[in-house]
Amino acid sequence: MKKVAWITDEIYLAHDTGAGHPESAERLISINLKIKSIQNKLISLAPRRATPEEVAIIHNPSLIQEIAEKSPKSQAIDADTILSPHSYEAALMAVGAGLVAIDGIKAEQFERAFCAVRPPGHHATPTQSMGFCLFNNIAITAHYAQAQGYHKVMIVDFDVHHGNGTQDAFYADDTVFYFSTHQAFAYPGTGAENHTGRDQGLGYTANHPLMPDSGDCEILEVYEEDLPQSYAFFQPDIILVSAGYDLHQSDPLAQLNVTDEGIVKIVRSILDLGDKPVVFMLEGGYSVTDLGWNVMRTVVEMLR
Repeated sequence: MKKVAWITDEIYLAHDTGAGHPESAERLISINLKIKSIQNKLISLAPRRATPEEVAIIHNPSLIQEIAEKSPKSQAIDADTILSPHSYEAALMAVGAGLVAIDGIKAEQFERAFCAVRPPGHHATPTQSMGFCLFNNIAITAHYAQAQGYHKVMIVDFDVHHGNGTQDAFYADDTVFYFSTHQAFAYPGTGAENHTGRDQGLGYTANHPLMPDSGDCEILEVYEEDLPQSYAFFQPDIILVSAGYDLHQSDPLAQLNVTDEGIVKIVRSILDLGDKPVVFMLEGGYSVTDLGWNVMRTVVEMLR
C-alpha cells in the first residue's frame, strides 16, 4: 500500500461564494464526509499559509494585492469569481497545501498526496483571477517542486474546463509539460488541439478537447494511448494533477458523460505511468454528492 497524504483545512469552508454559487463549501463538506471511511489509512496534514512572495512566482504582485484588498470588503472579481472576508487567507492556504505536499514527498514521508482545497486555481492566469479561481495552486506548486529538485514537472488536467491559466504560465516552458482533456467549446474557450506551446515550450503542451456528450470510450482513449506517449516523451520527475470532477455525467455545468468507473480508470492510468511522486489538487466538480464519492474513489486508487 502506498503512503498517501490527505491535506485540507477548515479555512477552505470559510471562502463564502454566496447562495446558489456552484463552487460552494458544500463541495468540500461532501468530500470530507466520504473520506472519513478511509481516513485511518491516510496521513492527514494541515496546509501552511503560502507567502505573497511564493504566490508571486506565478502571479503579478498587483493581482495579489488586489485580492488582499478586495477580500475584506467582499468585492467580487467578476460575476463568477467571488470574494468574502476569508477568501484571501483561504487562497493562500490552498496554495500552501501544494507546498506541504511537495515538502512531504521530498522528505520521503509519503509518495502521493491529495490536496482537498478551495478556491480552485487552474483558470487563474499570471495577471487575472477568473472562473472561480483566485491563485493558480497547481502552477505555483509546479514551480515550488522545481525549486526542491523535481526539475521536469508534468501537469495532467482532467477538469471538464480547460486550464487556461496553467497553460499560460508554462506555454513557453520546456521544463513543464501541460496535458489537458476538456470539453470543446466550453468555458473559457481555450485549449485548441493545435495549441502546443510557443518558442522553447513548443511541443510541451498537449490539448485534447472532447466534443459534448463524449463519454468513457472517448476520454479513455486519450488517457490510455496519448497520455503514456506524452509521458514517455517528457520523462517527468513528478506528476501534478488538476483533479476536476465536473467531467462526470451528473455535473450541472458541463456536458461530458464520464461515469464513476471512467473516472477510476483515468486516475489509474495516471498512477500507472511510472513510479513517480504524484500530487492531486482539487479543481472543479459541482454535483456535490457525486463529487464526494469520486474523490474517495480517487484516493482509494492512490493507496494501491
